[in-house]
Amino acid sequence: MIEELKQLQSGLGAEFAELSSIPVSFRNDAIAKQAVREGVAICDRSHWGRILVSDGDRLRFLHNQTTNDFQKLHPGEGSDTVFVTPTARTIDLVTAYVLEDAVLLLVSPQTCQKLIGWMDRYIFFADKVKLQDITSTTATFSLIGPQSDSLIRQIGCEALIDRPYATHQLYNFGDLEVRIAVGSGLVSKGYTLIVEASQAGSLWQELVKLGAVPLGDRVWEQLRIEQGRPVPGAELTEEYNPLEAGLWQTISFEKGCYIGQETIARLNTYKGVKLQLWGVRLNAPVVAGTAVMLGSEKIGKLTSYTQTETGHFGLAYIRTKAGGAGLQVQVGEASGELVAVPFVEYLESVEGEIK
Repeated sequence: MIEELKQLQSGLGAEFAELSSIPVSFRNDAIAKQAVREGVAICDRSHWGRILVSDGDRLRFLHNQTTNDFQKLHPGEGSDTVFVTPTARTIDLVTAYVLEDAVLLLVSPQTCQKLIGWMDRYIFFADKVKLQDITSTTATFSLIGPQSDSLIRQIGCEALIDRPYATHQLYNFGDLEVRIAVGSGLVSKGYTLIVEASQAGSLWQELVKLGAVPLGDRVWEQLRIEQGRPVPGAELTEEYNPLEAGLWQTISFEKGCYIGQETIARLNTYKGVKLQLWGVRLNAPVVAGTAVMLGSEKIGKLTSYTQTETGHFGLAYIRTKAGGAGLQVQVGEASGELVAVPFVEYLESVEGEIK
């Protein structure tokens, strides 16, 4: 049970978000970040949503609903994809794992019911598609760090090492049955593990015994901002499209019609990406939502901010024509410099302009 997991985490010093089971910190933030750089950390992502899409038309349906190509995926494979509105505004970045008889979607926290409602609108009478929210009956952990291969090898899953992103397999680890997928959810090397809620505590305990360092949601948030992973409510909103968010790897430009496809194709064909997501290295704290200025001209907006052991850092959408990496800007009372972030893919034409 998830309550058992919470008790185990409490024993490791976990501090929880108010009225939730989300471990914000294990009072070891610096050690956890070091583990991400040099060892292996474990992050509880059970508050992320999990949706099971099943029945005969599941792949065709998701192919028509999101930006990536589902028709080319086979059981054991997966990919990141984006749900967008008809005008290509972003709803959520999700990871899809294709099973033998279903597709498992790992979605951002607090978007599960929104996405189920969104998809349900597009299921018509003849469509063979079923949606099931399995968030409460499952748990998700991420192993993050260069030593994650070593830990995966210890539990007998070496067949996944060096496999493509989102490749996944169901493994028996002692009495535990766990689905393990390549990819940590961040740019950092790692794996995502999905298990029944009743086995979550046992799996967590075993992974910690094998050397995984517990990592709280506060450090996850720092990492995702430093690496440039966009999230709903900040970088993924109805103000922005997935090309502006730099999510080029999630988009198929070869597949047929899907929701938002016409707008995305037009933006790509006519080089119409007017904004681009950048990291901003800052010299002082700044509130998300603050305008980014170049002299007296507003060129963008800060969408996320974090303070780390190395200083102040944020993410911002910047007008493409304003420049890129190395550009000196003003964000509120703080000075900043634009830097590339690894989760984002950049237009070659833009990179050429700013070198």
